[in-house]
Amino acid sequence: KCKKTLTSCLSGGERKRVSIALELVNNPPVIFLDEPTTGLDDMSSSQCISLLKKLAHGGRTVICSIHTPSARLFSQFDNVYIVSDGQCMFQGLGEDIVPFLASLGLHCPKHYNPADFMVEVSSGEYGDHTERMMMAIDNGRCYRWNRTLRPPEVTDDIHKEASEELHQLKHLYDFDSSPWLQFRILMYRMMLQNWRQIGYIIFKAVMHVFVGLIIGGLFFQMGNDGSKTLFNFGFCFVTIIIFMYIPMLPALLQFPQEVKLLKREHFNRWYGLNPYFCALTISRLPIQIVLSSIYIVLAYILTDQPMEWERGIKFCVICLMIAIISESLGLAIASRLNIVNGIFVGPALSVPFMLLAVYGLGTGSRLIPTVIRIAMYMSYLRYGLEGLIIAIYGKNRPTMYCPPSEIYCNLREPRALLKEVGMEGVNYWVDLAAMIFFFLLFKVISYFLLRNRLSSTQNFGALSYINQLIKSHFSLSARTT
Repeated sequence: KCKKTLTSCLSGGERKRVSIALELVNNPPVIFLDEPTTGLDDMSSSQCISLLKKLAHGGRTVICSIHTPSARLFSQFDNVYIVSDGQCMFQGLGEDIVPFLASLGLHCPKHYNPADFMVEVSSGEYGDHTERMMMAIDNGRCYRWNRTLRPPEVTDDIHKEASEELHQLKHLYDFDSSPWLQFRILMYRMMLQNWRQIGYIIFKAVMHVFVGLIIGGLFFQMGNDGSKTLFNFGFCFVTIIIFMYIPMLPALLQFPQEVKLLKREHFNRWYGLNPYFCALTISRLPIQIVLSSIYIVLAYILTDQPMEWERGIKFCVICLMIAIISESLGLAIASRLNIVNGIFVGPALSVPFMLLAVYGLGTGSRLIPTVIRIAMYMSYLRYGLEGLIIAIYGKNRPTMYCPPSEIYCNLREPRALLKEVGMEGVNYWVDLAAMIFFFLLFKVISYFLLRNRLSSTQNFGALSYINQLIKSHFSLSARTT
């Protein structure tokens, strides 16, 4: 039962236990747990704390936060650190809480949970004693009630030596497993996740079929019709828009949640960023290829494009490149922004790419200012559009059919269309090389944004400043007070 259950179907308590189990699998020397008993029943809570105590007595350091534990759980703690209003109220053994409070004139009733009584005192139910308790324990610096810690004069030298050793070892850490092993395991996990989301993949496949049928119906048999050449040009433009938005939007919605998991697992040193990023890139390709091929086959056949292997393969390659570039752009945005901001920035950033893809077509490059001309070729969609047009109309395509009902088909010659839109001298392989460059560029940007997100030192100050600026002034998230 446990093996076949998805984590999304678990209850709150079961998720808590799975999180603890994942921490224990790595066998870390120090374990931080935030409310490990929350959502668990009394029996499960007792078993959880007993296990953590065994781990602590086995040579590990276990630190956890607990809210109002029962007397049985409270008695198992080796050391207790109680905080109220940001100040330390007590530090020491749990059994010393009652004597500590008695020294302040606060007597815990018999057969009463000391933890509950301490919470009531800290919350002011017996008067304002917070300042007195903080002064009595010297805000955690008093060692009278902590028998396991040494006085400062004894530990100063130890802290100094430990700091020097940590500084020396700071750049010497490494993972126990090789990057290749990490990549294989991560690749297997991501492919398994894709398989377990087979319903979602089927839904996406159905949507690609639906979109392919709709677009194929709108541009039905226009690919070889000399009187509908401009409409077929519109089909190519619609295709690049489809392959821009459909791969990008899921990345904007899903990846921010995955980044949260990545931060925790990377912090626990389960794996490095390099193997993860390679596995992420490769694991997404098969599904993207299959889904894109569904639309391409339907739309290409229904619109009656030239049935030549070379043209069909070139058309398919350009569509796939647009899809993976758009997905890479979505991952780059989602690496730094949350879902709400990302779903706004992604489509908004796509608008200039769309405008620059068709800007200046038919006017001649000499009439366009140099700055605008440079900006035009900063859009990967322009290279994609040129690649699709050259794949369909380039390489000396024969004259297209002109229906008898048409008096004259001025664009029945493929060269006439290329001249009309200013693509006579365009080379397909140059466009493909440019798209590969954009793919690598967005992947590098995604990598460094993720690296910056995972870094505790914030190496990229400018990126951090821009991120804070967006969050503080342009955030669309609901503000709560």
